[in-house]
Amino acid sequence: MKKFFILLLILLTGAVVTAEDFTLKAGVSVNDIPKAFFGSWRVTAKLEDTNSYGTFKPQSIDFWTLSRAGDKVTLSNPFSGANAEVSLKTVEGNLIVFSKKAPYDNKMLTDTITLRLSDNTFSGINTLSLESFSLVDNHLMKTETARYVIKGEKISGESILGN
Repeated sequence: MKKFFILLLILLTGAVVTAEDFTLKAGVSVNDIPKAFFGSWRVTAKLEDTNSYGTFKPQSIDFWTLSRAGDKVTLSNPFSGANAEVSLKTVEGNLIVFSKKAPYDNKMLTDTITLRLSDNTFSGINTLSLESFSLVDNHLMKTETARYVIKGEKISGESILGN
């Protein structure tokens, strides 16, 4: 009986320890992201390299809204209706690397974005990979890639300067 109470005490003591005390991070914590990252951005992209000029636009102007809800970061575009949860890869000061995947039909589009915040702007690289799979047996048929140089201007949200 004494062993039972000791075991029960050990189990109950472990239950009152908060999850934050023992969180093992497989990735990067959203708490590491500078607050200035979140908000609305006007983003320009210029194609730097690709293996499929017919697939990827040479340049574009886009609108990103980066937001946080709990431990999830979302990138959305109110004009196109696109909305995706992003996966953080690296946060080192004002250097941020994140990616997102978007499946559609027999394709998978992976975006990996590396950017550096500076004042109310950012600059960086957006690497895209578009994989096409067979409708018959789902094997990978081709991979098209592109690398864009991107620049962002803050439209709304907290300033990196604290203004």
